[in-house]
Amino acid sequence: MKVLITGACGFLGGVLAAELPRRGGGLRVLGLDNLVRPGSESNRSVLRRRGVELRHGDLRLASDLEGLPAVDWVIDAAANPSVLAGRDGRSSSRQVVEHNLLGTVNVLEYCKRTGAGFILPSTSRVYSAAALRALPLVQSGRAFRLDSARGLPPGVSPRGVCQGFSTEPPLSLYGSSKLAAELLALEYGSAYSFPVWIDRCGVLAGAGQFGTAEQGIFSYWVHAWAGCRGLRYIGFNGRGLQVRDALHPADLAELVWLQMRRGGRGARRVYDVGGGAANAMSLAELSAWCAGEFGPRPVGRQLRGRPYDVPWLVMDGAAAAADFGWKPRRGLPAILREIAAHARRHPHWLELTGAR
Repeated sequence: MKVLITGACGFLGGVLAAELPRRGGGLRVLGLDNLVRPGSESNRSVLRRRGVELRHGDLRLASDLEGLPAVDWVIDAAANPSVLAGRDGRSSSRQVVEHNLLGTVNVLEYCKRTGAGFILPSTSRVYSAAALRALPLVQSGRAFRLDSARGLPPGVSPRGVCQGFSTEPPLSLYGSSKLAAELLALEYGSAYSFPVWIDRCGVLAGAGQFGTAEQGIFSYWVHAWAGCRGLRYIGFNGRGLQVRDALHPADLAELVWLQMRRGGRGARRVYDVGGGAANAMSLAELSAWCAGEFGPRPVGRQLRGRPYDVPWLVMDGAAAAADFGWKPRRGLPAILREIAAHARRHPHWLELTGAR
């Protein structure tokens, strides 16, 4: 089996490229990356040593895909992953759409031409930011928790958020472009008879991630704490009560492998994939963990929030568990220890990756 991974020199793409061949079956990886993201160049030599065939190419240019050989599956891990993309002064709205939607269209055309199956690692941010801010929450210790006694909307349970929850805008340009890419992928697969799987991921986290304050918050927070960078709680009264769950991409690789093995069989195409409630933590709780690991640090407060920030978002992976027997194997403490060890080995990591 041969697999093309776009965004192969990014965090997710790199872990998938390393993990999937370990599942056996003589799987070979062809990687494609435009190397535009700070830090991505550093992964090129690592992947080549692992036997990954790498090509330089930009998905926004259809011609960059014309010379690619046929493969069995494409995993489209290339994206601008920042929820503030298009509004952060570092990228334009057109760039976000080109990266996250038009680039995917070019990949889908490649799948149409070659018959390759398509897997899209999507995002939890396809769910409505307004609806997430309206969830019934209560403070419990140093974190927000769901207040089930007040009634929960469709698509939400104590396990987390899943399909059936609102995707009504505003989502963010990032979330909307990924949701549009999901719909087009499903349409292409149906129209041209190739298998499509979509995995809506929670926060990915692990060693080597190019985390920023807008995405990859677990990795960013641990590296910034270890490096004595200034940190602050933004919005929600500046107390750091907002909660997310963490998923190690090696666990996502296991689900991707199972999906490729199944091919086009199965009625369900879209899955919510995350660490779940067991791997969820607030920023204040993360700060307490960092203080125990590296020593106490002051954390500032900014009462005014940012666009698209949400107080609680945990992914319910029950559908993936039911259909594939899948669940994340790496608990949050192990993930945080892995990131902390990486931070000690690479004290200037945030400078390398351009994080502010």
